[in-house]
Amino acid sequence: MSASNITLTHPTAFLLVGVPGLEHLHIWISIPFCLAYTLALLGNCTLLLIIQADAALHEPMYLFLAMLAAIDVVLSSSALPKMLAIFWFRDREINFFACLVQMFFLHSFSIVESAVLLAMAFDRYVAICKPLHYTKVLTGSLITKIGMAAVARAVTLMTPLPFLLRCFHYCRGPVIAHCYCEHMAVVRLACGNTSFNNIYGIAVAMFIVVLDLLFVILSYIFILQAVLLLASQEARYKAFGTCVSHIGAILAFYTPVVISSVMHRVARHAAPHVHILLANFYLLFPPMVNPIIYGVKIKQIRERILGIFLRKDM
Repeated sequence: MSASNITLTHPTAFLLVGVPGLEHLHIWISIPFCLAYTLALLGNCTLLLIIQADAALHEPMYLFLAMLAAIDVVLSSSALPKMLAIFWFRDREINFFACLVQMFFLHSFSIVESAVLLAMAFDRYVAICKPLHYTKVLTGSLITKIGMAAVARAVTLMTPLPFLLRCFHYCRGPVIAHCYCEHMAVVRLACGNTSFNNIYGIAVAMFIVVLDLLFVILSYIFILQAVLLLASQEARYKAFGTCVSHIGAILAFYTPVVISSVMHRVARHAAPHVHILLANFYLLFPPMVNPIIYGVKIKQIRERILGIFLRKDM
């Protein structure tokens, strides 16, 4: 093939619309988005600093919580700065390769977060069902391996997507009807046979959500059985109370996923901004509420946070 026949098949940049149909309200929409992002950064960074600074918190449950906080910081920071630039400055342009990188980080860290929530369910299962073996089972080495396996799974599943998207010819224009570079939003602009991308994207989502959620539910079935076998009501309440914050984090992560999935099938003809706002809710809600859930429910974290503010007031 001669050099004259080699052409660039992809645009140098995409244009992100923001929230289609609500462009005139971008400034107002940016207020809750900015507030949620600020809370997510402050809350998760505070958790990370507290856990890192206090040796008493270097236990499996808190190490998994630190992983979750770090993931939430990366996940929200992958999209929100650019999103706010669109809302505030109408800076809609994003480089093609920057778009692929953003997409890779968003989807990869969502998969990692699902894996960490599953690991936290395993942590609660061992703590309640096999308390005498807790320190022997959940060693520092195993926690490190779980973290590495979570990242390896996400990278393995997501690495093919940027390379596949790079090969398409984008004849439907460079305008992405979204606030960030979501996989299917980019695929819709491509020409040619995109069926593999469609199937692969759905298969990965179903594999992650169904498999991880299934194991989480199984863990809690065993936990519930063990709790009900405890002699006193106080012991049952105390044992299950250690799971409340984790259940809250699971609901915060999976509920928007389920709602968005149902809306895509039940309300296909709904205005585009409905689906976009739901997608943004999924991206913003877990990072914002996870620090609140754990800060309120876990006594050790709550005491450290209160200690910080009390020292400032003195």
